Amino acid sequence: MNIHEYQAKAVLKEFGVPVSKGVAILKASDAEAAAKELGGPLWVVKSQIHAGGRGKGKFKEPAAGDKGGVRLAKSIDEVKTFAQQMLGNTLVTVQTGPAGKQVNRLYIEDGSDIEKEFYLSALVDRSTSRISFVVSTEGGMDIETVAHDTPEKIVSFSVDPATGIMPHHGRTVADALGLDGDLAKQAGKIVTQLYAAFVAKDMEMLEINPLIVTKQGQLKALDAKVSFDSNALYKHPEIVALRDETEEDAKEIEASKHDLAYIALDGNIGCMVNGAGLAMATLDIIKLYGMEPANFLDVGGGASEEKVTAAFQIITADPNVKGILVNIFGGIMKCDVIARGVLAAVKTVGLQVPLVVRLEGTNVEEGKRIIRESGLNVIPADDLDDAAQKIVNAVKAAA
Repeated sequence: MNIHEYQAKAVLKEFGVPVSKGVAILKASDAEAAAKELGGPLWVVKSQIHAGGRGKGKFKEPAAGDKGGVRLAKSIDEVKTFAQQMLGNTLVTVQTGPAGKQVNRLYIEDGSDIEKEFYLSALVDRSTSRISFVVSTEGGMDIETVAHDTPEKIVSFSVDPATGIMPHHGRTVADALGLDGDLAKQAGKIVTQLYAAFVAKDMEMLEINPLIVTKQGQLKALDAKVSFDSNALYKHPEIVALRDETEEDAKEIEASKHDLAYIALDGNIGCMVNGAGLAMATLDIIKLYGMEPANFLDVGGGASEEKVTAAFQIITADPNVKGILVNIFGGIMKCDVIARGVLAAVKTVGLQVPLVVRLEGTNVEEGKRIIRESGLNVIPADDLDDAAQKIVNAVKAAA
């Protein structure tokens, strides 16, 4: 689960991480009061969307002006003008895609006197299952670009969970950033605070870009991006309360209500599969035969008929879907349950596109019989390769 920058900073502030004072607003009419509360003389007006590259982004609407999604204001009137221009308009960044995202919230923040900019993040290293820090002197830049062009400017290390964060980790960060004296001590303190926040809140990724040194000699998190482990959210109702559903795909929200692993994609063949590995293989083979999947959807091993019905309804709710491939290799998941769920969904929402069903495993003959006797126009498939070819050909024929 992702949260907005201002929410991330509030979470980090609980652990003592230094951040600038700011006020989040939802209406342009609140901009003046927010600016007065902060006092100035310099304000930063920041779009709050779940995407990076806001500063270099551009708004679609001419009324929003030529500036990006992060703007520097030198007067209260400028703050008000920027708020009116930005709220409700669509910001396009390198991460939003051409459709962009509507800006529904702004964060008005005290301006900072920046001396230097650094990059600092913490994430779970999948190869070791440990929390790893990534540090670079190239702050304010896309870290993927830095990794590609100048990998020697990136330092990374893992933290042993048996010992937790230690003083030498702080010194490693300070050395990597070329900090000494009081700034080195501040770096050590921030690393300790970030680690504590990461563990306590079950974070998945924490990125400070940039981490700045002010002209007053203080380290500060100027930006913050945080995502949380969705499997641990049951322990953190205070984090769940920060969820902004307007930033999420409506189909993904519906899927989460039914405990379905669903991710919307850009293609036109809807997929319903059991097991994440088989689901990935299904997406790959659809691409192999020249078309694009519309989603990743894993119904899981123990799905009920109701869950299967919900999954099918979510797929058919996508207007881009021109064909559906159901690929079930049933072990725990019984093929007859899948068959009944598909039939129930088709009766509820109708079937307007070609449907290919490949069933194999537990109760497979019963599942095939249910579909065969349903009277529905379902195309049976013998294996995954056969299924992928049949759905691609059916979609092309229907076009």
